[in-house]
Parts: sequence; structure tokens; C-alpha cells
Amino acid sequence: MTAVFDDNMVALDSRGFPYLVGARRKSDGRLFYPAPTGREAANYENVELAREGKLWTYTLQRFHPKSPPYTGVTDGEFEPFYVGYVELPNELIVESRLLAKSPENLRIGAPMYLALQLFKSLAGRDGMISVFRPCAEQ
Repeated sequence: MTAVFDDNMVALDSRGFPYLVGARRKSDGRLFYPAPTGREAANYENVELAREGKLWTYTLQRFHPKSPPYTGVTDGEFEPFYVGYVELPNELIVESRLLAKSPENLRIGAPMYLALQLFKSLAGRDGMISVFRPCAEQ
């Protein structure tokens, strides 16, 4: 299987299903995503976040993301994509790319589930990124 680009943000469980790697602050139990790194990481414990949630809001992004590895393809190959916020029940709201077979399947409040998508970085590396998809498309 192709590796996940950033295993500090998404990992695979023992069955091979993806999950977002969140962090619970030890001092007060507050959840964060992504998990802090570096010296701050010692103040948190990693937690497996919910795989399903509800679409909180979304938009069509018509420009390249600004940070690796998500910068993606070259200008000539760029295609706009949906990005949104997904509310994970009793946890937090996360930003994510959204995949839908039809834009009509993206609606506020729609149930969504976490998936992986094959992705090629600008450096030409293949990898997987986390995305959310409408549950209606399962």
C-alpha cells in the first residue's frame, strides 16, 4: 500500500482503516487536530478521532494549497476541489478536502466519512491524503 503523506495527521488502525490522529491536552482534556509536535507534544496524548461526522460548511477552492504535501499537481494539471469543515461528534471540527461523485451530495449537515485518496506531490511523490466523502456514496 502507498504510504500516507503525513502520519502525524492520519494513520491506519490494525484493520487498515484510516483515522485522524488528534491530541488530548493532559492538563484539561481539550482535543486538538492536528496533534502538536516538538516540545509541546509532551503535554498531549494522541487519540484516535471519529471517522464519521457531519458537513459543517464547504467551498470550492480554485487555487493551489500553499503547504506541502498538499500543493499537488503542476499549474497545467490543476483542477479546483472542494474543501470544508467536518464536525466530529463530541470532539471537534476539522478542515479537510472533500470528495463527492456529484456536488449535489455535498450539503450542510450531510453525514461524511473519512477516506484516503491517492495523491501526487509537486516533487512527484505518490502518497495518500485524508479526505471526507458523503456517506450516501458508500
